Amino acid sequence: MAGKGRSGQRIEPSFGDDERDEDEWSLDADDRVAGGRSASKSKSKAGARRKGPPARKARRAPRRSGGGFFGFLRSVVYWCIVLGIWAGIGIGGLVLYYGARMPSASTWSIPDRPPNVKIAAVDGTVIANRGTTGGEALSLENMSSYIPEAVIAIEDRRFYSHFGIDPLGLARALVTNVVSGRTVQGGSTLTQQLAKNLFLSPERTLERKVQEVLLSLWLEQKYTKDQILAMYLNRVFFGSNAYGVEAASRRYFNKSARDVNLGEAALLAGLVKAPSRLSPARDPDAANARAQIVLQAMRDQGFITDQETKTAMSQAPSSARSYWSGAEHYAADMVMDELPGLIGDVKEDLVVDTTIDKGLEKDAEKALTTILDKDGKKLAASQAALVSVDGTGAIRAIVGGRDYAESQFNRAVKAKRQPGSSFKPFVYAAALEMGLTPYSVRNDAPIRIGDWTPENYEKKYNGEVTLATAIAQSLNTVAAQLVMEVGPDHVIKLAHRLGIESDLQPNASIALGTSEVSLLELTSAYASFMNGGYKATPHIIRRITTADGKVLYENTYDNPPRVLSEPIVANMNAMMMGVIDGGTGKSARLPGWQAAGKTGTTQNSRDALFVGFTSNLTTGVWFGNDDGKPMKKVTGGGLPAKAWKDFMVAAHKGLSPAPIFGSGQIISDGPPVAEQQPDQPETIGSIISGVFSGERSAYPQAQPGERPSQDGYGTPLPPGEIDGQAEADIIPPGEIGEPSSTSAVRPRRTTLLDLIMGQ
Repeated sequence: MAGKGRSGQRIEPSFGDDERDEDEWSLDADDRVAGGRSASKSKSKAGARRKGPPARKARRAPRRSGGGFFGFLRSVVYWCIVLGIWAGIGIGGLVLYYGARMPSASTWSIPDRPPNVKIAAVDGTVIANRGTTGGEALSLENMSSYIPEAVIAIEDRRFYSHFGIDPLGLARALVTNVVSGRTVQGGSTLTQQLAKNLFLSPERTLERKVQEVLLSLWLEQKYTKDQILAMYLNRVFFGSNAYGVEAASRRYFNKSARDVNLGEAALLAGLVKAPSRLSPARDPDAANARAQIVLQAMRDQGFITDQETKTAMSQAPSSARSYWSGAEHYAADMVMDELPGLIGDVKEDLVVDTTIDKGLEKDAEKALTTILDKDGKKLAASQAALVSVDGTGAIRAIVGGRDYAESQFNRAVKAKRQPGSSFKPFVYAAALEMGLTPYSVRNDAPIRIGDWTPENYEKKYNGEVTLATAIAQSLNTVAAQLVMEVGPDHVIKLAHRLGIESDLQPNASIALGTSEVSLLELTSAYASFMNGGYKATPHIIRRITTADGKVLYENTYDNPPRVLSEPIVANMNAMMMGVIDGGTGKSARLPGWQAAGKTGTTQNSRDALFVGFTSNLTTGVWFGNDDGKPMKKVTGGGLPAKAWKDFMVAAHKGLSPAPIFGSGQIISDGPPVAEQQPDQPETIGSIISGVFSGERSAYPQAQPGERPSQDGYGTPLPPGEIDGQAEADIIPPGEIGEPSSTSAVRPRRTTLLDLIMGQ
């Protein structure tokens, strides 16, 4: 029976716990073997029942090992990689986005550097640079080698090894800034700084930084390292309105970047960090402290030795001028004012060769400042100006004021003042053209012309005097008479012919210089007496060329027109020699040199002038005040004549004396001026005796009815007319010899003119 075949024990259904239930549904490896699935399954189940709960532990998945520090390190590396990938994706996206906002790289180009105008003296030395940058561009080979070395050492020590961006430098700057708690270092390379300066605004934004990186990579791909460094050094801002090493070197050291020494190069390199704050013009101590750091960096990089470092550090701190100073800058400004009229707009670097002699320029400045420092305050004279030209009108020296740093207004060119008696040579020259001579006699006595009653400076009168005596003593009454005889219009025409360009009023008072002129035009007009009668057109620019030598302009003043006849010039020079030898200009005497000139003083000593010349130079000097306040009895024979002498002595040092045109001899029938005594006028008796004996002539060149024509050389005109106008319309009646209400004079005597005129 079935029951007998078994053990006799009844096996009751049993429902095991959860563990067993799990075992019932578990499959091991044997269960998956083909052909033995049933036996293996039964065996597995039986074994599971026998082992019970411990079998469950054996079946659980083992825990992963590797905890502790190494596990943490692996986690950090893992997450860094993950974050790096995402950061790279983000940065790439930003680069693509901001790069897409930029113009196509094919259109990128280096913007032109603002043009510079190099202004050179007659010997080729630089007077000044003008333009936005303030200096010309130099190649690395032409500038001091210390400059690029200093900049690399302090700004970008791996410049020649990185690809436009320096990851090591950036990391170093980041660590330094984090440790210090503030921004101490920057991570930008020189290439990045150049990219920012060339293309971008200074604002600190993410977009600008991304664009800076892209442009830096482009610069490194397109240009060599030396080209990038040269562009950087010629464009970087060094403070005090100086862009580029040449401008900064001239600004702070008054020398070219070619000649900068080690200490000066270190100072310049130190300015790049904070040019405005570290400018030696603003804070010399801070600038030099920064230079010491640069020197140390140069030594650390092996650019200089310990001994060179020690020597440079021991040098006295460099001093900087607070502003452009020196009279040569008046000349530079004058050049820039004239440049557009000669070549138009400045679109490229130019070199302007001038007529300025830097040695004479310094002599002129010294002559004025010495007089002003000594007597200016005492005599209430605060300003002065000087112009010196040669026989062609070339300006050799020009000083527009006492101190360019204080005032850049050029009083020699732009200020128009009454010339006073320094205008009289044009009156006397017109009279000589009419036929008078230096021996012609006029009565120095009170005169009334309409409502005008001119008086001599000292309010004294000398009676009959020669024209030579009258100009030497600067007698106003005689000059007024001559204007009425010649006609104001003819005096004006002669003055314009010689180079006076200002409008002149055709009235009697023009004899005393009441119409305003500039010192430059007055001085250049005198140069016609010096050079023998040719027009001397004032000019300061000789030649204008591009940086590569192409000539854009060259002056043509080498063939001037004749404006005075030789006899007139010789007689005028002899008469003006008398002004210096024994007249109002005695303070201007030059030892060993013949000199001629004329003093000028305006009403109440508001202006005082002296204009004179030798065979080499014609120089005009003015003293006064900008506000027109009177000085304390300063005359043209005082401060101006003294300053004129000081300058001319320095200017003629080492030169062999040469006579002026005409050698001081009068071309007439009379004796030389040197034989006359200006302080003792000739008597009417001696004059009449000489005339009737044939020994002399009152008017050797005068012919009846002869008057000066427009060409100025005494061409006869119809009697009673001057240039086609009725004589009475031009020459108002003058009443000579009537007592002045303010001065007692000698009784009027009959003159030779009265005898000839039948009066």
